[in-house]
Amino acid sequence: MSQVVVMKRKNEEIITKLLSEIRRHDKPENRINYQRFFKEKLKEPIGLKTPVLRKVSSQQFKDIRQWQAKDILDLCDDLLASGKRYMRFFVFEWALKVKGQYAKSDFGRFERWLKKYVEGWGTCDHLCCGPLGYILLRFPDLVSKTGPWVGSPNRWLRRAAAVSLIVPVRNGILLDEVFRAANNLLTDNEDLVQKGYGWMLKEAANTYRKEVFTYVLKNKDRMPRTALRYAIEKMPAAMRKKAMA
Repeated sequence: MSQVVVMKRKNEEIITKLLSEIRRHDKPENRINYQRFFKEKLKEPIGLKTPVLRKVSSQQFKDIRQWQAKDILDLCDDLLASGKRYMRFFVFEWALKVKGQYAKSDFGRFERWLKKYVEGWGTCDHLCCGPLGYILLRFPDLVSKTGPWVGSPNRWLRRAAAVSLIVPVRNGILLDEVFRAANNLLTDNEDLVQKGYGWMLKEAANTYRKEVFTYVLKNKDRMPRTALRYAIEKMPAAMRKKAMA
């Protein structure tokens, strides 16, 4: 039996176990109505609470933690392709657990996940502050590949162009790219994109307050109020007052 067939069967077994665990935890006390977090109507508004999903994720990852990173990421592809509920959550969690073993070529895989499987701000942020953010931290030169996202008709790609920079800028790199993304998204008319780049600037301000404040003052007349409020949220009161004047 070939190695490919063996791994395929193992992946199918993992999917079966995950589905079994989900059913076991799907009790009224473990459910939450996610609709209140979203403007658009969700296909399945009732779901399991995040701590419950994290518990299932951690327990089931024990079965594969000794696998090679490539095999885990290939499993993640199969989980996504299954189309089963919650699989995106497990994929983004498990892919992050092997972040220290990312290869540059994995960026293409993560970008494909973004384009094919992200359908809301929750999954967008989970992927971007997880695998996508950490591969940019590991290989900063890959940031050039996020440039085209700002012009996409897909709002989640535009949001990702900003949110994927949060992990790197938290770690003190790619500040120029943060401002470049903000410039390109400055007047975007989608509020979830505005909140995304505003959040990016807020995170950058934790380390680069002076630079971000200067940027905000320079652009505040064009920047939507939503993005502006996010960007200055953690700044001192006097700075916030000046920015909002």
